[in-house]
Amino acid sequence: MNTDSMKTMKKLLEANTASGQRRLVDVFRDFCELSALSLRNGADLHGRHTGGGWDTREARYLEIAGGYSQEENERFAELLAHVVVTLEEGLDDVLGNLYMSLELGNGGLGQFFTPFSISTVMAKMTVADIAKAQNRPEIITIQEPACGSGGMVLAVANELREIGVNYQQEIHVTATDVDIVAVHMTYIHCALAFIPAHIVHGNTLTTEVFSVWPTPAHIIGGFDWKLRRLDRECAASDVGGDGENTATPAVHPEGATTTV
Repeated sequence: MNTDSMKTMKKLLEANTASGQRRLVDVFRDFCELSALSLRNGADLHGRHTGGGWDTREARYLEIAGGYSQEENERFAELLAHVVVTLEEGLDDVLGNLYMSLELGNGGLGQFFTPFSISTVMAKMTVADIAKAQNRPEIITIQEPACGSGGMVLAVANELREIGVNYQQEIHVTATDVDIVAVHMTYIHCALAFIPAHIVHGNTLTTEVFSVWPTPAHIIGGFDWKLRRLDRECAASDVGGDGENTATPAVHPEGATTTV
């Protein structure tokens, strides 16, 4: 990641604390929520998923933005533009790097994001079996139970692209985190990279779900319908000739599941 871009992004965030009335962690949190709300409301016009409808999200956006001056909101827009440009240069954990460089990690949650270089090595191992497969599944489903800023998801998407998988059309990600700031960071990354995904604010251990954030690629790509079809075909393949359910195959006819 370009160090000059990182310095610029840090300065933009720090400038919005100049009044002395806001902590840097709160400014970062507000930037992430504003950006996630804006990206989601541009595509999710119906609000069929949990977490409130379009009007509710828009009201929340205006509530947060109303606490900042026009100049400060323009800094947020400039900061998001830097994230966009950086991701266009290559998939990278932009917000995770920024978050950790500002020393905002939540030690109480054990929240220390994996460096992207390590995520890349792990991703190469994760997709190795897919690269060797003779018959690539139509949709590769990926589960990330503690997504953090989404760095691992980005790394897997990048490695899948390297082996010829169009991650914008041929994968679907379900990424979960108990921290709403992490959810917003992952949502921004996946939205801008056009990765079909459900970003879930929830607790993987207790299976509680507080809200679900479908990315623009999920909505535009019709993945609600695609995943329902996948479930039906999986269920059909799980029924043996005697009418009894058989063990679920590792790779069903239309999809493979990878946990990262």
